[in-house]
Amino acid sequence: MTSTHPRKQPQRRSEVPRGPQQNTGLQQIRDTLPPAPAPCTVEPAPRPAGEEVPPELLALVTHHCRRINAYLARAQHLQTLHGTRMKQWQRLVLYALTDALAHNHLLVGTLAAYLQRQNLDPELLRRYLQSPDPDRYITREAVQHLDGLTGTVPEEAAEPVWTAVGRHIARDGG
Repeated sequence: MTSTHPRKQPQRRSEVPRGPQQNTGLQQIRDTLPPAPAPCTVEPAPRPAGEEVPPELLALVTHHCRRINAYLARAQHLQTLHGTRMKQWQRLVLYALTDALAHNHLLVGTLAAYLQRQNLDPELLRRYLQSPDPDRYITREAVQHLDGLTGTVPEEAAEPVWTAVGRHIARDGG
């Protein structure tokens, strides 16, 4: 008996690595990240932690994800604006991508510094960061950002940029 349904086409295989193969590749990239030029270790100073995520951390993630997404969208959109002019495209796409990377790095470092401050087990932090060395992320700027976000240091007339940005995020909710 012949089927009335057309024969299913063979499933096409994607050339993009997925699953364990991609996870292994991502881990190799994480393992080769250089340590920060002036890595910091944050001394524990836990605030009473409840079961809920502190609103300033939610605002931090929201703020930086918006920035990262905007830079990535800009990088993607540049092909329609400058797709025929290599010199212009390469300059602008790398600006956008490195700005997105800087925001991502600052976000991860600030969250890692927060967890260190909450006295999270160092082995657990390494596992969460998927890195043998948290110093790859916790930079002076990340600690300054955290200080502004949590109001750890008093407001100064000429405070570091990332401290002021952290204050702004905490005050305005992202």
